[in-house]
Amino acid sequence: MTTVDTRSAIIDTVRDYFEGWYDGDAARMERALHPGLAKRSPEGESLDETPAAWMIDATAHGRGKRDDPDERKIEIAVVDVYDRIATVTVRGPVYIEYLHLVHMEDGWRIVNALWEPAP
Repeated sequence: MTTVDTRSAIIDTVRDYFEGWYDGDAARMERALHPGLAKRSPEGESLDETPAAWMIDATAHGRGKRDDPDERKIEIAVVDVYDRIATVTVRGPVYIEYLHLVHMEDGWRIVNALWEPAP
């Protein structure tokens, strides 16, 4: 059984990831990601792959900054939680992402992200 606190902690991690990206806040991004992150996006018949270190550095350099409140809106759905793993979907006007999270000693961390630009 998943508690409200567990779901809230998962959502907080996802918010750190997205809001950290949009704010250029590398500390929030780093807090959200597992160092072994596998972030992928389909690119033709191959996959574009982005590691955690790149995401943290790009965040620090403001690569994802968004000031328009309409671009920052996201819908987070915690799809499933089992013990120390979770699946989350995020829909927004900029990105659609499917995330897998794991609970570590210091909290929930994103380990897998599959994304595409929003239509």
